[in-house]
Amino acid sequence: MGSESGESAANTGEQRSGAQGEADELSDGNAPPLSRPRQSPLFHAQHSERYHRQQLIGEYEERFGCRLVVLIDAIFPAIITMFEEVICDADPEQDLHLLLDTPGGDGETAIRLVRQAQSRCRELTLIVPNQAKSAGTLLAMGAHHILMGPTSDLGPVDPQFESPEGRGLYSAKDLIAAVDHAEAALAENPNSYPVHVSLLADVNAVMVQQARSALERSGDLVWEALRSNPDRSPEDAKEIAEAVQKKLIDLPTNHGAAFDARDVEQTGLPVVHADPASDQWALIWLLWTKYFNLYERVIEGRIASQVRPYPVFEE
Repeated sequence: MGSESGESAANTGEQRSGAQGEADELSDGNAPPLSRPRQSPLFHAQHSERYHRQQLIGEYEERFGCRLVVLIDAIFPAIITMFEEVICDADPEQDLHLLLDTPGGDGETAIRLVRQAQSRCRELTLIVPNQAKSAGTLLAMGAHHILMGPTSDLGPVDPQFESPEGRGLYSAKDLIAAVDHAEAALAENPNSYPVHVSLLADVNAVMVQQARSALERSGDLVWEALRSNPDRSPEDAKEIAEAVQKKLIDLPTNHGAAFDARDVEQTGLPVVHADPASDQWALIWLLWTKYFNLYERVIEGRIASQVRPYPVFEE
């Protein structure tokens, strides 16, 4: 699927009488009016799933009186421009809800994203139907509210980098642990050198230093994320930062460590426990399953949509 924004996408949220993307009505007199899409029939059919998702986004906005944006991707600098595309006309006096699913990414970009979002709304609510790891957790720290249900998962604030071959993400903590383990093993048994050289063939000194520097900056990023919420006092930010430092930075040894709503709430972050039986969570889950089934990288709102495939790696 390609990307799209503008009139065709806008119709899905603003025209409630027709089906997805349908607005024009034709009548031959006494017969009831026939709704037809503004797009050509084939184009509309090719993008019908997009229009349906955007219709659900519009229904959520009407029901809960907010702007809703969906972001499903790793968090790296290219996200900034695409995120601006979906919030460029946002009303700063309206609440913004961001449905986020991410394995993590670049913490600096997460700070930019949350500042970008906060500048375009009255209050920011982060919705986590699945996971918001690492940089996603940083982004959550800058929100007014973090809506979490039974499936929601945040994670350790552990910097991540794109692998040199572009085959996904690797954790700074994991890289440093692997190097430290190799150094200790070599000190004990120098003859194991060929084995460890083979295992760490893709690692160089610059990568190790970048990982160490990123870990050292984690505490500063937490502070910047917390202060991105304009309504949070410095005293509250300091108290939460201390709890986050211990629970989400120092203690976790595994990047995949899971933190549910109760775990996150213990840090003082503004968690809202979603009722699984509520209409709000039902609508969120219906929308989330659309993206889960799509299995693409998405930034989408009622009037704009950017959908990109995940990269395919050749063996």
